Amino acid sequence: MSRDTLTADRIVRAAIELLDDEGLDGLNMRSLAKRLGTAATAVYWHIKTKDDLVRLASDAIWHEVEPPDLDAADWRTAATTHATGMHAMLTRHPWLVQAFGSHLLHGPGQSLHNDLSLAIYERAGFAAADADQAAATVLTFVLGSALGPAAQVSLNRRLSKNGADAEQLMADAMTRATETAMQFPRLRQRLGTTAATQYAAAPDNTFAFGLQSLLNGFEARLTAGRASRPE
Repeated sequence: MSRDTLTADRIVRAAIELLDDEGLDGLNMRSLAKRLGTAATAVYWHIKTKDDLVRLASDAIWHEVEPPDLDAADWRTAATTHATGMHAMLTRHPWLVQAFGSHLLHGPGQSLHNDLSLAIYERAGFAAADADQAAATVLTFVLGSALGPAAQVSLNRRLSKNGADAEQLMADAMTRATETAMQFPRLRQRLGTTAATQYAAAPDNTFAFGLQSLLNGFEARLTAGRASRPE
């Protein structure tokens, strides 16, 4: 592919596919150029650095999150839809969780959803400063909930390098972890659960449970605030 037929958008889309397949460590201009069928110099003509590429790729996937209709839904429904959409996007692209801790990320896609989060919690009744805290709390929870699946993908990729049997290595580690857990009564009772048999797994519906608990807390705070206001 010549430099003239290559576009920044095609490069970013190819970068997202490469990141999904290989993670942040697998992204480099040479591998990306090979995927595009062009020379690395042609990629550099459009996007100067790997950091720029990660920033652009990360911002592009924010557009996958379907924004809730704030005029058609109450604030809790909108908050649930938005947080669930963000969590699903992060699960599809586990490298983004890692990128938050290693790159300076910004752009219109991310800003759109940051602004939407603030609008949801302002509509709920929070003052601006409290809406900031509510939005940040939910985003932190979403990122933390996506960290387990992202860690699983990253670990499997690392363990599989150089032809190693990742499944066997994982099974050996879980056997040793089980032996340790047997020494503790509450862990021993849970050894048959999914969370005990998969690395970084959590009990079923943990994300939904945690999100609704957060929103319950927000609602209680709003109710208490209304009750304390003078008539």
